[in-house]
Amino acid sequence: MTWHYDAPLVSMRRVIDQVLDAPALWAECPAFADLDMETADAVLQEAARFASEVLQPLNGPGDLAGCTRHADGSVSTPAGFRAAYQAFVQGGWPALPCDPAWGGQGLPLLLDAAMREMLDACNHGWNMYPDLLHGAFETLKHHGSDELKARYLHQIASGEWLAAMALTEPQAGSDLGQLRTRAEPLADGSLRVSGSKIFISGGEHDLTDNIVHLVLCRLQDPANPAPPGTKGLSLALVPKVLPDGSRNAMFCDGIEKKMGIRASATCAMR
Repeated sequence: MTWHYDAPLVSMRRVIDQVLDAPALWAECPAFADLDMETADAVLQEAARFASEVLQPLNGPGDLAGCTRHADGSVSTPAGFRAAYQAFVQGGWPALPCDPAWGGQGLPLLLDAAMREMLDACNHGWNMYPDLLHGAFETLKHHGSDELKARYLHQIASGEWLAAMALTEPQAGSDLGQLRTRAEPLADGSLRVSGSKIFISGGEHDLTDNIVHLVLCRLQDPANPAPPGTKGLSLALVPKVLPDGSRNAMFCDGIEKKMGIRASATCAMR
């Protein structure tokens, strides 16, 4: 059975323009002062076209095929997924709500939310990969060192590199205070992170050459020991590829087969 997606653009426009009165609010905000409903409507129309023409045809075949893990721990996504992602990047979509100072378009999160509603409706498995980009961008922008921001923020904003959030562990799902992953400070200022994570969306894949993992861990600093429970948790940036171009020691032990989103690589990472 064939299925075609028609984005609810009329309803979206009504909510944005009449219910939320967003254009009037944008006019009062210096960052969005030049944004009007005509421009917003053009963004929504192009997002709807990308979702229905590029992503929707990949949804069924991608879920049937699923992801493939290879012996070396690498993961291949379904046919067409990488090309669709490259088109997504070239269209400037990952950077839609990101700060222009770091290469973003600086548009309101409201438009980003409308776009992601369309992407999820057409291919939720595919959209699981870029869905963490803006959260990773904001986390690094507000809490990362100047060195880390200079090295990673532009690539995350543009979508050149995808991001993953490594939180859950076999013994620490809803109770992150039980987390055991350790981060040991080294003499050069870097960290050696050791532990195991499960259910990591986009933990390994072939859509981008690098994957920026934000890993929840507990610092092992003798001079400043981490307190027990959630108060002792830290977040370490662990890239798939290190700044010198070498492959990091991070390894994908396996991928879960989740009903309805088998095209999303849900990984066990070590």
